[in-house]
Amino acid sequence: MSESIIGRARKKGAIEVVCHQLRDFAFDKHKRVDDTTYGGGMGMLMMAEPIALCFEDICRTLGKRPYFVYMSPKGKTLDQDSVRRYAGYDAMTILCGHYEGVDQRLIDEYIDEEISIGDYVLTGGELPALILADAVSRMVPGVLSDDLCFEEESHYSGLLEYPQYTKPAVWRNREVPQVLLSGHHANIEKWRRQKSIEETWRRRPEMLGNAELTEKERSFLEELRSGEENS
Repeated sequence: MSESIIGRARKKGAIEVVCHQLRDFAFDKHKRVDDTTYGGGMGMLMMAEPIALCFEDICRTLGKRPYFVYMSPKGKTLDQDSVRRYAGYDAMTILCGHYEGVDQRLIDEYIDEEISIGDYVLTGGELPALILADAVSRMVPGVLSDDLCFEEESHYSGLLEYPQYTKPAVWRNREVPQVLLSGHHANIEKWRRQKSIEETWRRRPEMLGNAELTEKERSFLEELRSGEENS
């Protein structure tokens, strides 16, 4: 979070990212933040009190209660709509799970939402937290050079992004589509939109159910489907 686009955004004050060490809020001489689970079982569980004390300290520092999320494989899978929503909050606190997770009482008392980055399990919530922080930060005004930097990307509009090309115009006998060399902006935009629809239909057809398409675009989609059925 200190490198590249996010790092530059932090330096110029567009966003602020603060890491909190839970051991600073432990209450025994060993600074323990985990213990064995009631009922038995493998692994250790993060205790509620150090996390609660840390969050309460964050609230005092900010002078308000930030939206509090917990990175968990049991949570709702992160998507772009959720990222847009999170970017609208003034502040968020992200709890990284570790070991066997977190005492359920802490989750019930403080957590606003549990978030997953996919149907698999990692050794800790640090990497998922970084993914969430990166995805949300780049949506904050002033982080990217222009809103168009993310408005035309995959998932933002409900469709996958269209194919893109750079120089040279011919690479190993593969040519850039002629429409992109034409300079005709309306034709280029039409081509890009249709390619986004086609890419989504071929790779992630379930996304089309929520995509906002014009009548002409729906006709184009039906042509794609008909062509597939007749091939």
